[in-house]
Amino acid sequence: MIGTLCRFALLTLLAVAPVTWAASPEQVPTVHGLSLYGEPGLPAGFTSFPYVNPNAPKGGSLTRAAPVSFNSTNPFIITGSAASGIDYLGQSYLYDSLMVSDPAEIFSAYGLLASGIRLDPQRRWMEFDLDPRARFHDGEPVTAEDVVFTFNLLVEKGAPFFRGYYADVTSVRAEGPLTVHFDFAEHNSPELPLILGQLPVLPAHYWKDRDFTRPTLEIPVGSGPYRIERLDPGRQIVYRRDPDYWARDLPVNRGRFNIDRLIFDTYLDDSVALEAFRAGNVDLRVEMTASNWATGYQGPAMERGLIGQLVVANHNPAPLQAFVPNLRRAQFQDPRVRRAIGLAYDFEWQNRNLFYSQYRRTRGMFDGSEMEATGLPEGEELALLEPLRDQLPPEVFEEPLPIGEPSDLRERLRQALALLEEAGYRVENDRMVDAQGHSLSFEILLWDGRMQRMVLPYVRNLRRIGIDARVRVVDPSQYQVRISQHDYDMIIGSFAQSSSPGNEQREFWTSDYADRPQSRNTAGIRNPAIDQLVESLIRADSRESLDAHARALDRALRWNFYLVPQYHNPGTRIAYWRKLAFPLPFPDYGLDLDAWWVDSQRASRVEAAQDDQQP
Repeated sequence: MIGTLCRFALLTLLAVAPVTWAASPEQVPTVHGLSLYGEPGLPAGFTSFPYVNPNAPKGGSLTRAAPVSFNSTNPFIITGSAASGIDYLGQSYLYDSLMVSDPAEIFSAYGLLASGIRLDPQRRWMEFDLDPRARFHDGEPVTAEDVVFTFNLLVEKGAPFFRGYYADVTSVRAEGPLTVHFDFAEHNSPELPLILGQLPVLPAHYWKDRDFTRPTLEIPVGSGPYRIERLDPGRQIVYRRDPDYWARDLPVNRGRFNIDRLIFDTYLDDSVALEAFRAGNVDLRVEMTASNWATGYQGPAMERGLIGQLVVANHNPAPLQAFVPNLRRAQFQDPRVRRAIGLAYDFEWQNRNLFYSQYRRTRGMFDGSEMEATGLPEGEELALLEPLRDQLPPEVFEEPLPIGEPSDLRERLRQALALLEEAGYRVENDRMVDAQGHSLSFEILLWDGRMQRMVLPYVRNLRRIGIDARVRVVDPSQYQVRISQHDYDMIIGSFAQSSSPGNEQREFWTSDYADRPQSRNTAGIRNPAIDQLVESLIRADSRESLDAHARALDRALRWNFYLVPQYHNPGTRIAYWRKLAFPLPFPDYGLDLDAWWVDSQRASRVEAAQDDQQP
């Protein structure tokens, strides 16, 4: 994340009888990694992640297109637009984190800055021992004080996300130069230990005299595998692999970060970015547009085998993209109205006529996984929902999922009209109006004009039942301002879900985030039952319990009709020039482009062919 955020949880650390009090650090063994409900998949002393090529050659360059302009190198605050390649959380090109995940496992992470980890069996505290070799790019050592400084800085001055993400940490302190200690709230999330492992560590000596709350275009001091070589604000940022990177030979990095120069060029128009790729000015694209994938990669380069296309299967829950009505607006308060506007969305027509039948309909929050609610609730899921019966729609207990909807659009629109009539609306002069004669109307706000192709058929269907729906396209900077101020009727939103949902669900769905600027509760949901289900999910203590909690949350959200889910691609579409090589098979739970490399012999052939096609 981000894009997408991985959830982690705890390792069973002691093969002794359970205790009811927090152990002291001297009683807890130091381990190399953490995993959910058992041992991590890789033993101490492993040499590399299993999916990488540990002997991958170094060198070459990789150019990618960045879709948004940038005016800052600080990604941790809500102001400014950060440059590509500096991640919000976890390991980025510029900053190392305490631990790093293995995308071949669902729930495991291993030490990066941290050479050792101790976790209290009761999860009341944890400690990280920092690797004494760890250095920032200016040669200064990474210390426990840097970790403490970073944690406090992000919580106090960073984006609101961090306060919720680390809410169960009650204190942090340095226990010597290279050991940092975190204390936890009594009823903390099982994922909290590995959430802390995602912490990117910033240099206190660099930031202590700078204003962290303001965007900056200074090149910051990091500790990661790349340094910023050059930046042209709004247009290009270039990273160069650091040959003196302190962690280049660690097992978690072996076979990764192979390419010498990473270049991100800004293309605000994706059609121009596609042309740049076909011309050889961009080396790799993650293709988001079905029509491009079906027809956009034809030509001599494809015929000569210079460009490859592949679809990487996704074993995580389907990414959730949806029309998001703003419940802060009066017209969306009634769930019958929300259900009616959902019935007007005709995915099957859209997929057939616009998307070359490449997509699948998304039904819920955890589509395609064991966490997706189906049928009627039973077992632990029913036990979780039962105490909330008076606060949830009766359909939660009485109607199975998926929600039955007619395949014929006309029948769905008839159902929508009936729901609107129940909600107190009537048709008057071809307009849907309430008892006071006020029209049911709303605006769908977009930042990319190309999305109108997908939205306008939906608008036409809404107008067929008298709803005055309109589309407005604004530039990306204005769009971001309006989103942060919740100044919209409806948007298209996305909610990236991992195979192990956790703390991030607070920001998606809970009341505490409904009015926070820049929060990801874009729907403005305020529902005590949803709040309780989220908090209960975060504290699930087994895989089976987590699945049941997720199903309960999924069911409650779906029957409240907070979103109009759209569609998803069952895999990630990648187009690339064949100078790039990659290890196979791909890891199941994440796409690690940092394990790719440039094949020098193939690069020479590709570059010669690109020169031939230049005018």
